[in-house]
Amino acid sequence: MYRERRSRVPRTVLWRGRADGADEAEQRVLPDGCIDLIRVDGTLLVAGPDTAAHSAVWRPDHDIIGLRFAPGTGPTIVGVAAHELRDQRIPLTDLWGSARARRLTDLIAASSNPAATLEDIALQRLDDAVPPDPELSAITDLARAGATVTETARTLGLGERRLHRRCRSAFGYGPKTLSRILRMHRALAMARTGVPWATTAVTVGYADQAHLTREVTALAGVAPTVLVPHPPGADSGANRSTLLPSGSPSTA
Repeated sequence: MYRERRSRVPRTVLWRGRADGADEAEQRVLPDGCIDLIRVDGTLLVAGPDTAAHSAVWRPDHDIIGLRFAPGTGPTIVGVAAHELRDQRIPLTDLWGSARARRLTDLIAASSNPAATLEDIALQRLDDAVPPDPELSAITDLARAGATVTETARTLGLGERRLHRRCRSAFGYGPKTLSRILRMHRALAMARTGVPWATTAVTVGYADQAHLTREVTALAGVAPTVLVPHPPGADSGANRSTLLPSGSPSTA
């Protein structure tokens, strides 16, 4: 079971996950350029931005609560450059120190509303931090629109090397990889509405359906028809229930 809602933390999604039934459930987690702060089994973890899909196991006797920060905003809250967290799940104790992380863990455990307390922690971090550079939102928008690295650098008045450094620090990887990942999510979201794959491919900027299939398979580890198996026009189900936690239009 997966549920999400817009968080009180700006540009953030609050999500909860738990295996349905009595057995463990494996979830395919897609790369999305996001950083998550997650509470699982009473432990706080930071999930860095992924470059490829990985599998996570959900248990029926444990609720998982997470905050998914929009691309570029996570480093402001966790206090670490995104590329230092890339493809990792790191205990919060390793980033904020054992004493501080333990206090926060105990605070959440004693709360009658752990999700709200997790949001409060993130909000306090946001209040104490330097606000994210608005330029990062522009980079995300251009990448989502399919702009090339050269076009993005020219639009923002940046050299390509500086743009690459900015992207690694904010998103975990360079602008080309960010664009590939965001384009994949645009394609999957469109396909879930029933748009045929060939039309989806051209609309979001792939050369053709074969190109879409190669790119999605490389990033997700499975063919796009595995991720969106429903026939055109059918309800694809709870948008992310089998693919989470990963990127979402609601984090934009």
